[in-house]
Amino acid sequence: MTLLAVDFGSTFTKGALLADDGTVLATGATPTTGTLGRGDVLDGYRALRAALQVPADASVRACSSAGGGLRLAVVGYEATVTAQAGRRVGLSAGAKVVHVAAGALTTDAAAAVRASRPDIVLLVGGTDGGNADVLLHNAERLARLAVGGHGDHAVPVVVAGNVEARTEALALLAATSRPTVAADNVLPQIGVIAPESARAAIRQGFLHHVIGGKGLSRDPAFAAMVQAATPDAVLGGVEVLAGLGGGDVMVVDVGGATTDVYSCLTPEGEDASLRKDVVAPLWHARTVEGDLGLRWNALHVLEAAVEEHLLGAGPDAAPGTADLRAWAERAHEQPGLLPTDATERALDLELARLAALVAVRRHARPAQPTESPRPLANVTTLVGSGGVLRHADASGRDHVLEAVLADHAGGWKVPREAGARVDERYLLFAAGLLAAEAPDLARAVAAQILP
Repeated sequence: MTLLAVDFGSTFTKGALLADDGTVLATGATPTTGTLGRGDVLDGYRALRAALQVPADASVRACSSAGGGLRLAVVGYEATVTAQAGRRVGLSAGAKVVHVAAGALTTDAAAAVRASRPDIVLLVGGTDGGNADVLLHNAERLARLAVGGHGDHAVPVVVAGNVEARTEALALLAATSRPTVAADNVLPQIGVIAPESARAAIRQGFLHHVIGGKGLSRDPAFAAMVQAATPDAVLGGVEVLAGLGGGDVMVVDVGGATTDVYSCLTPEGEDASLRKDVVAPLWHARTVEGDLGLRWNALHVLEAAVEEHLLGAGPDAAPGTADLRAWAERAHEQPGLLPTDATERALDLELARLAALVAVRRHARPAQPTESPRPLANVTTLVGSGGVLRHADASGRDHVLEAVLADHAGGWKVPREAGARVDERYLLFAAGLLAAEAPDLARAVAAQILP
C-alpha cells in the first residue's frame, strides 16, 4: 500500500509518494489552483496525482496553507504574560498571529480584533485559580463581536485561560452561538507554559471551521483529507527529526511570503531546572516572520537587513546593493518571478541569506527585555527548506546556511558545532503528518533528510 502526502501551499501544491516502509518513490509540485476564487484546489491536486502516477488505492494525508493559511488573533489578560504565552502557542500550532490584544477589550480594541480578519480567536487569561474578571469580560465581548459569518461560518474561539472560569466563559460565547473549542490553560501558573491542549484545539478549529470556509473547493474530499495546517505539520516533522539524531535541531524555511524558523531543543543545566522567565520558553517552537519573504515581502527583507546592519544604505551601501534592490523590486511586483540565469540566482540567494539571518536572530533573541534568549548553542543540525534552497547548488546553499552558523555578531549564541543540510525533497511536512498515527513510518521518512 502506497501513501501520498500532500501540502496544499499558497503557491504550489507539493506531494511525496511513499512506499509502505517510508521509502520516497516520487516527489513533485504543481501550481495551487482554487485561490482567489478561481477554479478548485483539487484541480491542481489531480494534476499532481497524475504527474506522480499515484495508484488509485493510495492512502492520502494532507496539510494546507492555501488561501493564506491559518490567521489567529490572541486575546489575553496582560501583554507580557498570558497574551505572550498565547502568541507562542499560536505560532507552534501553525498559525500566523495577525493580532494580539491584552487587557479588557474596549470598543476600539474589539474593533481591532475584527479588523485583523482572524480565522480563529485564541482567548487566554489568568493562571488557574487566579483572576477571572478579564477573561469573562473578553468572552462576553467576543460573543457579541461581528467577526466572520453566522452559525458554522462564524469565527470560532478557542478558550484556553483560567480553567476555573472556563465553563462560564464558554457559556457566554455559546449564548450567541459562537463556535467554541475548550482547552486547558496555556499558562496554568507563572513560569509554566502548557501548549499541547491549546495547540490541539486550534488544529480542531482549523479543520472544522476554517478549511471548509475558505472557498477553495466545493468537493468535501478536500476538507476530509486535510488534517493540519502546514506549519503545524512541519513542526511535527522537526520533532521527529530531532528524535532521530538525539541532538537539537533548527530549521529555516525561506518562503515567498514569510521566513519561518523552527527549533526543537533539549534544555539542560540551568535552563532545565529554573523558571527564570515569567512566560517559560517553548522548547519545541516556531516563529514566523511575516515581513521576510523572497517575493511578496522582498523589499521588507532589505529594510530589515539595514536595521540589523547586514546591509548598508545610501553612501554606505556595498557594491552590488543597487542590483539586489532592483531584483527585490521585481520580485515584489511579480511574485511568480523565477531566476533565469546565474546572476539572478545569485541575487535570489543573497536575498535568502539576509532573510534567514534576520529571521534566526529574531527567533534566538528574547522577545522581551526580561526574558532569556533561546539556547541554540547545542544545535547539532541546521536544516534549510524552501524552494530557493532546494533548487540551489551546493555553493548556493552554503552561502545561506553557513552564514547563519557564522553569525557571531547577531546577538545570539550560534551553535558550537552543527552540520547544515537542505530538505531537498521537502519531506519534513510528510514526517509530521505521519508522526501521530504511524511513528515508525514518520521516522523512516525523516531519516531520508539526513545524510
